[in-house]
Amino acid sequence: MSTHSAVAPASSLKAYPAFWRYWVTRLASAFGFQVISVAVGWQVYDLTGDPLTLGLIGLAQFIPSVLLALPAGHVADQFHRRNIVLVTQSCQWLALVALVGGSWFELLDEQLILLLVFIIGVFKAFEFPALKSMLPALVPDEVLPRALAMDSSGIQMASIAGPALGGLLYIGGPVVAYGLAAGLYFISLIGLFGLRYHHKVPKKQPMNLNNLFAGVRFIRARPVILGVISLDLFAVLLGGATALLPIFAKDILHTGPWGLGLLRAAPAVGALLMSFWLARHSLERNVGKIMFASVAGFGVATLVFALSTDLILSLIALFALGAFDMVSMVIRGALVQLETPDEMRGRVTAVNSIFINTSNQLGEFESGMLAAAFGAVGSAVIGGVGTLVVVAAWMWMFPVIRQRQKLKE
Repeated sequence: MSTHSAVAPASSLKAYPAFWRYWVTRLASAFGFQVISVAVGWQVYDLTGDPLTLGLIGLAQFIPSVLLALPAGHVADQFHRRNIVLVTQSCQWLALVALVGGSWFELLDEQLILLLVFIIGVFKAFEFPALKSMLPALVPDEVLPRALAMDSSGIQMASIAGPALGGLLYIGGPVVAYGLAAGLYFISLIGLFGLRYHHKVPKKQPMNLNNLFAGVRFIRARPVILGVISLDLFAVLLGGATALLPIFAKDILHTGPWGLGLLRAAPAVGALLMSFWLARHSLERNVGKIMFASVAGFGVATLVFALSTDLILSLIALFALGAFDMVSMVIRGALVQLETPDEMRGRVTAVNSIFINTSNQLGEFESGMLAAAFGAVGSAVIGGVGTLVVVAAWMWMFPVIRQRQKLKE
């Protein structure tokens, strides 16, 4: 329950300055992380010339995000969440300072860079459930969907502009790129210090298997949460057509790197514009049906993209794909947060993050395997049709979601 629930909520996010401070800190750290990702990849490849090391960078981030998710969720529910984020972001900032210093004095090799990336990944794993669980306490329940949409808009902006900024800064060398990323993280830390956030810390519980898997048991016992999280898992698994964009750009749409850049940007632009719309408009009725319709729209957009041989039509399909995905993501996120009591939000968020991180990686792998067997078009068609099948199956298996009228009932 939101700490604001006892008073009549204002409908506009402008009435909640704590949310905007939170949003600025999220935006700053998200931009910083995107800059790091580009700079690290470029520097490691520049040092080694080995594509395998680029894969190791992803592995160094993926392993802690999955293996530490459950302990991180437990910690988020046992300690003051703002303090957890302050500590974890401070440690990431120190790792960035080490990257700056190591680059300046030319002390870095690929092993040390990978170690620092792994350290950042470890603290990022503990930061994520605590940071995500803070948002419901900053706005009333009635305004939470708008806050989630606005929060997503910041992440989308960072995803679109952050890599470009990182590449531009790297022209001046890794010290410049890492230095700006460290500056952005410092801005985030300042914002967090001034954030008024109240978290009623529960009585401490030991970190045993029973408590670590409490989030899993909680989700299994609640059809609404189980349904939306599992729908997200299968939709991401089947919707990995964007991993095949280089093939579509070169072999099907017959465009160059500039066209590939447009194709990569189109889903993010669609998601960004939709997030702005959702931040200003409330979803008042038929939220379950709207969510299913959005996931189905995602599947249809995937099919259109798969069968298109025209660049403009492909861009429109990817734009729609991103917009539909944002609608379903906001509804899913709001349902999970509103159906979960505050003392369980960290552990539930952690379980959800495992599904998201794993399905993203497996979705790209699945698309690649299907493309090898059936071609890129066949892989994308299978993904689009599979998404529609999953929507139909979930509407039948989870009628409580299909019949859901409001986000908060």
